[in-house]
Amino acid sequence: MKTLCYIVLFFEATTSLAQQTLEQVLLKYNKQSIPYVSAKMLVEVQNDPTVVLLDTREKKEYKVSHIKGAVHAGYEDFDLQKVSKNIKSKDAQIIVYCSLGVRSEDIAETLQKAGYTNIKNLYGGIFNWKNNNLPVVNRQQKPTDSVHVYSKQWGKWLTKGIKVSNK
Repeated sequence: MKTLCYIVLFFEATTSLAQQTLEQVLLKYNKQSIPYVSAKMLVEVQNDPTVVLLDTREKKEYKVSHIKGAVHAGYEDFDLQKVSKNIKSKDAQIIVYCSLGVRSEDIAETLQKAGYTNIKNLYGGIFNWKNNNLPVVNRQQKPTDSVHVYSKQWGKWLTKGIKVSNK
């Protein structure tokens, strides 16, 4: 079901993204059910060992680059039981992100339904993070300028860095 929703979202987005701002896109595709955290706020807590940072993009996206310290949670292959094993406290501070913040809201809602109480969604996702000149690392944990953009249409939101796409 998530796959079908995401395909519909993709096709709708390809026709309407050209005229919209990031804020308008997030208002259109998100329910605003999960509070946002800014890139600046994430920088402040990024090294706090009690904060769990979850990358909710696909593995191929995560391998290109991710925010340092992020744990891959996936989207299509998201496994609540696997994530729950690594996050023991239902009150743990969890910050989720994806490319822009749409898929991550879905995963955050799943976590919320499972009883997690302190979840935030990174506003604008990894694109906004990189656009703010903040670092990302590759699968070898080395700094990189590359960011997987999922598609050329979504990639318009990444204005800094090297765009990588498999489509």
